[in-house]
Amino acid sequence: MKEIRYALLDPTGNQTVLVESEVPPAAQPSAAAQIMRQEPDAEQVGFYAARRNGAALRMAGGEFCGNAAMSAAVLFALEKDIADGTVSVAVSGQPEPTAVRVSALPDGSMRGAVAMPRPVSVGEERFPDGIRRPVVRFPGISHVILTSPLPRAEAEALAPLWCGHLRSASLGIMTYDRAAGTLLPLVYVPAAGTLFWERSCASGTTAVGAFLASKEGAVSLSLRQPGGTLRVETAADGRLVLTGTVRLRYRREILIDTE
Repeated sequence: MKEIRYALLDPTGNQTVLVESEVPPAAQPSAAAQIMRQEPDAEQVGFYAARRNGAALRMAGGEFCGNAAMSAAVLFALEKDIADGTVSVAVSGQPEPTAVRVSALPDGSMRGAVAMPRPVSVGEERFPDGIRRPVVRFPGISHVILTSPLPRAEAEALAPLWCGHLRSASLGIMTYDRAAGTLLPLVYVPAAGTLFWERSCASGTTAVGAFLASKEGAVSLSLRQPGGTLRVETAADGRLVLTGTVRLRYRREILIDTE
Protein backbone atom coordinates (compact mmCIF):
# COMPACT_ATOMS: atom_id res chain seq x y z
CA MET A 1 0.00 0.00 0.00
CA LYS A 2 1.13 3.54 -0.72
CA GLU A 3 -0.18 6.89 0.46
CA ILE A 4 -0.78 9.26 -2.43
CA ARG A 5 -1.86 12.88 -2.61
CA TYR A 6 -4.23 14.20 -5.23
CA ALA A 7 -6.26 17.27 -6.10
CA LEU A 8 -9.85 17.29 -7.33
CA LEU A 9 -10.53 20.10 -9.80
CA ASP A 10 -13.70 21.19 -11.57
CA PRO A 11 -13.05 22.33 -15.15
CA THR A 12 -16.51 23.35 -16.40
CA GLY A 13 -18.15 20.45 -14.59
CA ASN A 14 -15.76 17.77 -15.94
CA GLN A 15 -14.52 16.68 -12.48
CA THR A 16 -10.83 15.80 -12.82
CA VAL A 17 -8.45 14.17 -10.36
CA LEU A 18 -4.77 15.10 -10.68
CA VAL A 19 -2.47 12.77 -8.73
CA GLU A 20 0.45 14.73 -7.31
CA SER A 21 2.38 11.75 -5.91
CA GLU A 22 4.63 9.70 -8.17
CA VAL A 23 2.98 6.50 -9.44
CA PRO A 24 4.78 4.19 -11.91
CA PRO A 25 3.12 4.25 -15.36
CA ALA A 26 2.32 0.53 -15.20
CA ALA A 27 0.38 1.07 -11.97
CA GLN A 28 -1.48 4.18 -13.11
CA PRO A 29 -4.61 2.50 -14.59
CA SER A 30 -5.13 0.50 -11.38
CA ALA A 31 -4.44 3.58 -9.23
CA ALA A 32 -6.92 5.61 -11.29
CA ALA A 33 -9.63 2.96 -10.83
CA GLN A 34 -9.08 2.93 -7.06
CA ILE A 35 -9.23 6.71 -6.85
CA MET A 36 -12.42 6.89 -8.91
CA ARG A 37 -14.08 4.49 -6.49
CA GLN A 38 -13.22 7.01 -3.76
CA GLU A 39 -14.35 9.97 -5.89
CA PRO A 40 -17.65 8.99 -7.56
CA ASP A 41 -18.07 12.47 -9.09
CA ALA A 42 -14.72 12.25 -10.89
CA GLU A 43 -14.81 11.56 -14.63
CA GLN A 44 -11.08 11.17 -15.28
CA VAL A 45 -7.71 10.84 -13.59
CA GLY A 46 -4.37 12.31 -14.63
CA PHE A 47 -0.89 12.08 -13.11
CA TYR A 48 0.63 15.49 -12.52
CA ALA A 49 4.13 16.78 -11.84
CA ALA A 50 5.38 20.34 -11.42
CA ARG A 51 8.56 21.08 -13.37
CA ARG A 52 10.83 24.10 -13.31
CA ASN A 53 9.32 25.56 -16.49
CA GLY A 54 5.76 24.23 -16.28
CA ALA A 55 3.70 21.13 -15.60
CA ALA A 56 3.68 17.57 -16.91
CA LEU A 57 0.51 15.51 -17.17
CA ARG A 58 -0.15 11.93 -18.17
CA MET A 59 -3.77 10.80 -18.39
CA ALA A 60 -4.60 7.33 -17.05
CA GLY A 61 -5.53 6.21 -20.57
CA GLY A 62 -2.60 7.97 -22.24
CA GLU A 63 -4.95 10.30 -24.15
CA PHE A 64 -4.83 14.07 -24.58
CA CYS A 65 -7.43 15.99 -22.55
CA GLY A 66 -7.94 19.74 -22.84
CA ASN A 67 -9.88 20.06 -19.58
CA ALA A 68 -7.14 18.18 -17.71
CA ALA A 69 -4.48 20.34 -19.37
CA MET A 70 -6.34 23.43 -18.13
CA SER A 71 -6.58 21.86 -14.67
CA ALA A 72 -2.84 21.10 -14.59
CA ALA A 73 -2.04 24.68 -15.61
CA VAL A 74 -4.30 26.06 -12.89
CA LEU A 75 -2.80 23.77 -10.24
CA PHE A 76 0.68 24.91 -11.28
CA ALA A 77 -0.43 28.57 -11.25
CA LEU A 78 -1.87 28.21 -7.74
CA GLU A 79 1.35 26.58 -6.50
CA LYS A 80 3.50 29.30 -8.06
CA ASP A 81 1.13 32.17 -7.19
CA ILE A 82 0.55 33.08 -10.85
CA ALA A 83 -2.59 35.20 -11.12
CA ASP A 84 -2.26 35.93 -14.83
CA GLY A 85 0.13 34.29 -17.26
CA THR A 86 0.90 31.36 -19.57
CA VAL A 87 1.77 27.89 -18.31
CA SER A 88 3.44 25.24 -20.47
CA VAL A 89 1.92 21.78 -19.95
CA ALA A 90 3.45 18.62 -21.42
CA VAL A 91 0.44 16.32 -21.91
CA SER A 92 0.15 12.67 -22.92
CA GLY A 93 -1.10 12.15 -26.46
CA GLN A 94 0.58 15.35 -27.67
CA PRO A 95 4.24 15.49 -28.79
CA GLU A 96 4.72 19.20 -28.07
CA PRO A 97 3.93 21.06 -24.81
CA THR A 98 0.59 22.83 -24.72
CA ALA A 99 0.38 26.53 -23.84
CA VAL A 100 -2.40 27.39 -21.39
CA ARG A 101 -3.23 31.00 -20.59
CA VAL A 102 -4.59 31.35 -17.04
CA SER A 103 -6.16 34.29 -15.23
CA ALA A 104 -7.73 34.55 -11.79
CA LEU A 105 -11.44 35.35 -11.52
CA PRO A 106 -13.16 37.20 -8.64
CA ASP A 107 -15.01 34.08 -7.46
CA GLY A 108 -11.77 32.19 -6.75
CA SER A 109 -11.80 30.09 -9.93
CA MET A 110 -9.46 30.63 -12.87
CA ARG A 111 -10.11 31.04 -16.57
CA GLY A 112 -8.03 28.81 -18.83
CA ALA A 113 -7.43 29.16 -22.56
CA VAL A 114 -5.77 26.15 -24.20
CA ALA A 115 -4.10 26.13 -27.59
CA MET A 116 -5.51 22.77 -28.65
CA PRO A 117 -3.62 20.25 -30.80
CA ARG A 118 -4.32 20.34 -34.50
CA PRO A 119 -6.47 17.42 -35.68
CA VAL A 120 -4.72 14.57 -37.45
CA SER A 121 -7.65 14.48 -39.88
CA VAL A 122 -11.11 15.99 -40.34
CA GLY A 123 -13.67 14.42 -42.64
CA GLU A 124 -16.43 11.88 -43.07
CA GLU A 125 -15.79 8.16 -42.66
CA ARG A 126 -17.95 5.13 -43.42
CA PHE A 127 -19.20 3.06 -40.49
CA PRO A 128 -20.20 -0.63 -40.40
CA ASP A 129 -23.86 0.28 -40.98
CA GLY A 130 -22.86 1.94 -44.26
CA ILE A 131 -23.52 5.50 -43.02
CA ARG A 132 -20.83 8.16 -43.44
CA ARG A 133 -20.39 10.30 -40.32
CA PRO A 134 -18.11 13.23 -39.46
CA VAL A 135 -14.96 12.07 -37.65
CA VAL A 136 -12.27 14.34 -36.22
CA ARG A 137 -9.09 12.51 -35.23
CA PHE A 138 -6.67 13.86 -32.63
CA PRO A 139 -3.59 12.07 -31.24
CA GLY A 140 -5.03 9.51 -28.83
CA ILE A 141 -8.75 10.14 -29.45
CA SER A 142 -11.22 10.31 -32.32
CA HIS A 143 -14.56 12.11 -32.11
CA VAL A 144 -17.68 11.15 -34.03
CA ILE A 145 -19.99 14.14 -34.45
CA LEU A 146 -23.72 13.46 -34.50
CA THR A 147 -26.42 16.01 -35.25
CA SER A 148 -29.27 13.62 -34.33
CA PRO A 149 -29.21 12.08 -30.85
CA LEU A 150 -29.01 8.34 -30.32
CA PRO A 151 -30.74 6.63 -27.39
CA ARG A 152 -28.26 6.57 -24.52
CA ALA A 153 -28.08 2.79 -24.30
CA GLU A 154 -27.42 2.55 -28.03
CA ALA A 155 -24.65 5.18 -27.90
CA GLU A 156 -23.02 3.40 -24.97
CA ALA A 157 -23.11 0.10 -26.86
CA LEU A 158 -21.75 1.66 -30.06
CA ALA A 159 -18.85 3.55 -28.46
CA PRO A 160 -16.56 0.47 -28.02
CA LEU A 161 -17.57 -0.88 -31.44
CA TRP A 162 -16.87 2.42 -33.21
CA CYS A 163 -13.59 2.81 -31.28
CA GLY A 164 -12.44 -0.54 -32.63
CA HIS A 165 -13.73 0.18 -36.13
CA LEU A 166 -11.82 3.48 -36.27
CA ARG A 167 -8.75 1.85 -34.67
CA SER A 168 -8.55 4.69 -32.21
CA ALA A 169 -7.02 4.63 -28.73
CA SER A 170 -10.20 6.25 -27.36
CA LEU A 171 -13.45 7.61 -28.73
CA GLY A 172 -15.92 10.43 -28.22
CA ILE A 173 -19.49 10.53 -29.47
CA MET A 174 -20.39 14.22 -29.62
CA THR A 175 -24.07 15.01 -30.12
CA TYR A 176 -24.18 18.58 -31.42
CA ASP A 177 -27.29 20.73 -31.72
CA ARG A 178 -26.34 23.81 -33.70
CA ALA A 179 -29.67 25.61 -33.29
CA ALA A 180 -29.61 25.21 -29.50
CA GLY A 181 -25.83 25.70 -29.21
CA THR A 182 -25.46 22.53 -27.12
CA LEU A 183 -23.13 19.56 -26.98
CA LEU A 184 -23.73 16.23 -25.22
CA PRO A 185 -20.42 14.32 -24.87
CA LEU A 186 -19.92 10.58 -24.38
CA VAL A 187 -16.27 9.49 -24.02
CA TYR A 188 -14.87 5.95 -24.04
CA VAL A 189 -11.27 5.32 -22.91
CA PRO A 190 -10.56 1.58 -23.03
CA ALA A 191 -7.07 1.85 -21.48
CA ALA A 192 -8.63 3.42 -18.38
CA GLY A 193 -11.74 1.23 -18.51
CA THR A 194 -14.08 4.25 -18.54
CA LEU A 195 -17.25 5.18 -20.44
CA PHE A 196 -18.73 8.49 -19.28
CA TRP A 197 -21.42 10.94 -20.29
CA GLU A 198 -19.08 13.80 -19.46
CA ARG A 199 -20.32 17.10 -18.11
CA SER A 200 -18.03 18.88 -20.58
CA CYS A 201 -15.48 17.74 -23.14
CA ALA A 202 -12.68 20.03 -24.32
CA SER A 203 -11.39 17.91 -27.19
CA GLY A 204 -14.96 17.16 -28.29
CA THR A 205 -15.78 20.87 -28.34
CA THR A 206 -12.62 21.45 -30.37
CA ALA A 207 -13.62 18.62 -32.73
CA VAL A 208 -16.91 20.36 -33.49
CA GLY A 209 -15.02 23.61 -34.08
CA ALA A 210 -12.54 21.85 -36.37
CA PHE A 211 -15.30 20.21 -38.40
CA LEU A 212 -17.18 23.49 -38.82
CA ALA A 213 -13.93 25.29 -39.71
CA SER A 214 -13.23 22.70 -42.42
CA LYS A 215 -16.58 23.63 -44.00
CA GLU A 216 -16.89 27.33 -43.20
CA GLY A 217 -13.44 28.72 -42.41
CA ALA A 218 -12.75 30.48 -39.10
CA VAL A 219 -15.06 29.66 -36.19
CA SER A 220 -16.07 31.29 -32.93
CA LEU A 221 -18.74 29.50 -30.95
CA SER A 222 -19.80 28.67 -27.42
CA LEU A 223 -21.25 25.25 -26.68
CA ARG A 224 -23.44 24.73 -23.63
CA GLN A 225 -22.83 21.34 -22.03
CA PRO A 226 -24.27 19.67 -18.92
CA GLY A 227 -21.51 21.14 -16.72
CA GLY A 228 -21.28 24.58 -18.27
CA THR A 229 -20.14 26.37 -21.41
CA LEU A 230 -16.90 25.95 -23.34
CA ARG A 231 -15.85 28.34 -26.07
CA VAL A 232 -13.76 27.48 -29.12
CA GLU A 233 -12.39 29.95 -31.65
CA THR A 234 -9.80 30.14 -34.39
CA ALA A 235 -6.50 31.81 -33.45
CA ALA A 236 -4.38 33.92 -35.79
CA ASP A 237 -2.15 30.93 -36.59
CA GLY A 238 -5.17 28.81 -37.57
CA ARG A 239 -5.15 26.68 -34.43
CA LEU A 240 -8.24 26.36 -32.27
CA VAL A 241 -8.21 27.87 -28.77
CA LEU A 242 -10.54 26.47 -26.14
CA THR A 243 -11.65 28.58 -23.16
CA GLY A 244 -13.28 27.44 -19.91
CA THR A 245 -13.06 27.85 -16.15
CA VAL A 246 -11.38 25.70 -13.49
CA ARG A 247 -11.90 25.57 -9.75
CA LEU A 248 -9.76 23.65 -7.25
CA ARG A 249 -12.20 21.82 -4.99
CA TYR A 250 -9.83 20.17 -2.51
CA ARG A 251 -6.70 18.09 -1.96
CA ARG A 252 -6.76 14.70 -0.28
CA GLU A 253 -4.47 11.82 0.71
CA ILE A 254 -5.51 8.16 0.49
CA LEU A 255 -3.92 4.71 0.60
CA ILE A 256 -3.89 2.72 -2.65
CA ASP A 257 -2.48 -0.62 -3.76
CA THR A 258 0.29 -0.01 -6.31
CA GLU A 259 1.28 -3.69 -6.76
